[in-house]
Amino acid sequence: QVQLMESGGGLVQAGGSLRLSCSASGIGFRLVAMGWYRQAPGKQRELVAITTSGGSTDYVDSVKGRFSISRDYDKNTVYLLMNSLKSEDTAVYYCNARGYYSTDQFDAWGQGTLVTVSS
Repeated sequence: QVQLMESGGGLVQAGGSLRLSCSASGIGFRLVAMGWYRQAPGKQRELVAITTSGGSTDYVDSVKGRFSISRDYDKNTVYLLMNSLKSEDTAVYYCNARGYYSTDQFDAWGQGTLVTVSS
């Protein structure tokens, strides 16, 4: 099974920046898309940013212009650069990867990394 490991979360002041990283590992898989979701206490999980194998990207409106998703295909790693952080960005951020083993699809999730933005 594909395993995802996130890193880069922590405590940062409003207006600061963080870069999250997520690396996928396993055998015999191909990635179709990788992305980031987040979940704040008492809130539903929401898509933050996603990038597909075709190179397209999508962002939730609240982070457009501030966050940037990128991917290193050789390392099966996706990054989320978060600039101009706001208190509303405080959440657990989860890495997501979709792909397949041969013809079998998979949808993998990381353990999550906590981002706390103080004001």
